[in-house]
Amino acid sequence: MNRQAVTQAKRVVLKVGSSSLTGSAGSALDASAVGKIVELATTLRARGTEVLIVSSGAIAAGLAPLKLTSRPKDLPTQQAAASVGQGLLIAKYNELFTEHSIVSSQVLLTTEDVVRRSHYNTAQQTLSRLLALGVVPIINENDSVGTAEIRFGDNDRLAALVALLVQADLLVLISDIDALYDAHPSQPGAKAIHEVSNFADINSIDVSGVGSSGVGSGGMVTKIEAARIATSAGTPMLLTSLAQSADALSGKEFGTIFHAHESKTNSRLLWLAHASTPRGRLILDDGAIKAVLERGVSLLPAGVTAVEGSFISGDTVELASKDGRVIARGLVAFDADEIPQMLGRSTKELAASLGAEYERELVHRDDLVLL
Repeated sequence: MNRQAVTQAKRVVLKVGSSSLTGSAGSALDASAVGKIVELATTLRARGTEVLIVSSGAIAAGLAPLKLTSRPKDLPTQQAAASVGQGLLIAKYNELFTEHSIVSSQVLLTTEDVVRRSHYNTAQQTLSRLLALGVVPIINENDSVGTAEIRFGDNDRLAALVALLVQADLLVLISDIDALYDAHPSQPGAKAIHEVSNFADINSIDVSGVGSSGVGSGGMVTKIEAARIATSAGTPMLLTSLAQSADALSGKEFGTIFHAHESKTNSRLLWLAHASTPRGRLILDDGAIKAVLERGVSLLPAGVTAVEGSFISGDTVELASKDGRVIARGLVAFDADEIPQMLGRSTKELAASLGAEYERELVHRDDLVLL
């Protein structure tokens, strides 16, 4: 098996889960586990590789100091644990990297940083500058102020989006599961799958429940989703365990390598497909659906029958059929309250009655991605 994509990568995103940093009980931060991640990053840098770390473990690390014995169920206590734990986590990383004369930094991202294009660009510029300065960014979701339900260790998708942000050569997910298996790893005869070139080959595998350790809730499902995002951007992904990570990154046949697609998808379209949050929906007639799907054209007002949601120009919207089937996402060129008067009308008719600024597409084909 050819693992040159692993050994020759010049920019690597390492994602480590909560269970790898705190153990299955998740009651305290394991300093030796953090040390292994730092050693791994140091080894990669010694061979000329830039490294970014997406590190879970903030909430888990905050449990013991707050005298909590298990993950709190209420959001305010989860946020409090994240606030305490994030400081402990980054302090340990900084201490250990300093021993190797390496500067590390803390980068906390929120959902808005990857769903809003302006924020996305800012995050991209910050991470690029840190790498240029020789810094190892330690990235985590900003759980202490998150308003959505916080899930332990579910940073797989975030790691894939970071890989997209920085155009990484390799994404590495370090988990309590050492590879993708053809059956649940606990089943007798289950075999590791060391190479995935086509996701259709693994569609029949039941991965529900795999990887649940008590402190991480992402499991294998989110790891495969992360692989889909990364590989579609032209970035291969390696899934391995902390114990086997050094061997896997040296090119040995450990873990599972998900090979990148030969044809890369435009990063802007990947952002639309995976990082943006739809603010509304445009309902298309059959003719518009066929034109968008088969001819790859822009969406015009004449092909839209209804508008749903509240959004402004530049927001992401879904393009859907009348029965609710979503076929695409795109950046809309008008506010939601402007569109009803435009429905079913040609751009020339709109320009004549409403002004020249209405003689344009609702969603331009360059701002549209099929799902």
